[in-house]
Amino acid sequence: MQFFRKCIPSWALAQFAPLIALGAIVLFGGGSALAAAPPGSPAPVFSLTDVSGKAFSLKDFSGRWVALEWVNPECPFVKKHYQSKHYQSGNMQSTQKQAADSKVVWMQINSTNANHSEYKSPKEMAAWNTEMKTVGVIAALDSDGKVGRAYGAKTTPQMVLINPQGVVVYHGAIDSVRSANVADIARATNYMKQAMTEALSGKPVTVAESVPYGCTVKY
Repeated sequence: MQFFRKCIPSWALAQFAPLIALGAIVLFGGGSALAAAPPGSPAPVFSLTDVSGKAFSLKDFSGRWVALEWVNPECPFVKKHYQSKHYQSGNMQSTQKQAADSKVVWMQINSTNANHSEYKSPKEMAAWNTEMKTVGVIAALDSDGKVGRAYGAKTTPQMVLINPQGVVVYHGAIDSVRSANVADIARATNYMKQAMTEALSGKPVTVAESVPYGCTVKY
């Protein structure tokens, strides 16, 4: 907490104190904040088991567009993007729908450690996805953190877009406004939607990398 008192103005500390207490830290910074899998690099291959018990691999979707989303249902920033309208039809769901409409495979990954208090079992994650009315999601747990670390996942949410050749074309935040306030969604640029629109149209991605923000991944 001493770090925050020294580096963040008192008014900002007061605003974010409840989130800090929950372990939700907004990440600020300039330049490249990505420790792994930056745009233009090969996407790390992985295998997981979805919440229904079905094994799958990134290789299974070779030749297709793939979106990755790091999630933690307990995170205030995740709640912002999922629960913007009566626990349904939120910003994340509309982004998932755009992906589904464009035949983009959407993989939702929860890298919370099994011993952490915020860990969700496969059954709990499946129930949460049903409540949130997610769209076309392959939901999986990464409780040993291998996939999250391979991609340098630091926050929830954190987004990656992979092209059919297996190359990362976007990695970073879901949008441009770094807050946990639902009201800020309307004025933000949704980077993931923009990246999908541009990349799938054969255009260069305007913002291929951004600094992710949200709660720390609970490895």
